[in-house]
Amino acid sequence: MSSPSKIALFIDGANLYATAKTLGFDIDYKRLLNEFQSRGTLLRAFYYTAIIEDQEYSSIRPLIDWLDYNGYTVVTKATKEFIDASGRRKVKGNMDIELAVDAMDLAEHIDQMVLFSGDGDFRSLVEAVQRRGVRVTVVSTIASQPPMIADELRRQADVFTDLVELQSKLGRDPSERPAPREREPRYHTQQFPRRETVVGPKGNDSVFES
Repeated sequence: MSSPSKIALFIDGANLYATAKTLGFDIDYKRLLNEFQSRGTLLRAFYYTAIIEDQEYSSIRPLIDWLDYNGYTVVTKATKEFIDASGRRKVKGNMDIELAVDAMDLAEHIDQMVLFSGDGDFRSLVEAVQRRGVRVTVVSTIASQPPMIADELRRQADVFTDLVELQSKLGRDPSERPAPREREPRYHTQQFPRRETVVGPKGNDSVFES
């Protein structure tokens, strides 16, 4: 009897949020975790997001806190401020490198990588992970106009799953909010060295203007 497939999730937080919002539903992260735990041995579930540190309150912080206590490895870093050519103040947070480094570190320990992002910049990463014998599933959507997934990323993936197809399994009523500190046992299987992650914020190429 073959052993269960070893799976790791890599969630581009800003990108997944934008995709789900476009499709008109909220992600239930507990259901998301349960869904992929049922598909094999889930070694790690990474969630990447950038945070504006000087804000008194950030709407993303309750989610990050909940994820950190409920089985996810949250990777964050501070956003950077800059002034664009028009003199407008912008805040940018890009976590592509952090996600790519973690994926390459874990590649030799997993059979399947599930990437929640439509960012075409990840095409080269997907190809590199595939060369190491890992099967890659990309989750995004083509149901929106324009599609949220870059064509080159969709073509590179071994499997493309439209988020719309997972709505019944991962979606939740917007009025249902998880308790901020509902603690559950962490399931980390440490058969590989754990890389220290910087606790800070996340994001795809998230740009905020003021």
